Amino acid sequence: MARIAGVDIPDNKRGEISLTYIFGLGRSSAQKILTEAGVDWSKKVQDWTEEEAGKIRSVISETFKVEGVLKSEVQLNIKRLLDIGCYRGLRHRRGLPVRGQHTKNNARTRKGKRKTVANKKKATK
Repeated sequence: MARIAGVDIPDNKRGEISLTYIFGLGRSSAQKILTEAGVDWSKKVQDWTEEEAGKIRSVISETFKVEGVLKSEVQLNIKRLLDIGCYRGLRHRRGLPVRGQHTKNNARTRKGKRKTVANKKKATK
């Protein structure tokens, strides 16, 4: 396993796929990193030399926010929305979808497991 940006990336996968294991890097950014470092995209991580791995580490540290720095920035952005009390902040506070999705039927990822509400019984005459 190669260790880049504090993450063990898998050796048996191609470089562009392995780099996506780092939080904040997707396929296109992984391809940009490998191109800038001069490493073939389809080359497996176990075939990288120590020099190539070093180039990749330096490119990532210079140009991208990844892992802890990115996660803390996202959390600070959410906290800012909560503090100013805007609509998005209120949706975060209530654990509901933030980006305008309907919540009548779906939104189970944000709302959590269903909580059944019992019907009121009709009063008898």
